[in-house]
Amino acid sequence: FDYIYGVLHCPAYRETYAEFLKIDFPRVPFPPSPEVFRTISEQGEALRRLHLMEDTAIGATPYPFHGEGDNVVEKPRFENGPEAGRVYINGKGTDGQYFDAVPPVAWDFPIGGYQPAQKWLKDRKGRTLSWDDIRHYQKIIKILTETDHIMRGIAMPLGDAGEG
Repeated sequence: FDYIYGVLHCPAYRETYAEFLKIDFPRVPFPPSPEVFRTISEQGEALRRLHLMEDTAIGATPYPFHGEGDNVVEKPRFENGPEAGRVYINGKGTDGQYFDAVPPVAWDFPIGGYQPAQKWLKDRKGRTLSWDDIRHYQKIIKILTETDHIMRGIAMPLGDAGEG
């Protein structure tokens, strides 16, 4: 299962078979060697564990929540910094409450036609975030960041995907 999960998250596979995947089930290529199978399986396992939100897979979430306020989500926005940015949940300009050190890739990462980091906050517009909500959002940021990192490392030699 982890091998398949890894293959389906391989950027080259997704790009090569994008049109085919819109109309049919994915075809999983047979691995060209035991080493490729093992490597992609390990990457697939890491992705699966992240996507299931296993705490041991997520680890530390270095995206502190700052600012004084009531934790109400008003108009979420991302402001880029030199290396990472801030996700504001309320306020104007640099006033307001925010998650700090958020990589732009986490804010923009697409899944199924939308950006989860943006959608999660927009779906909570007008709500007060609890500390559990804040912790959950920090995990989402970490998962999206790590997913992008792992996906960029998946190298699948693509032959005929119909072989699997």
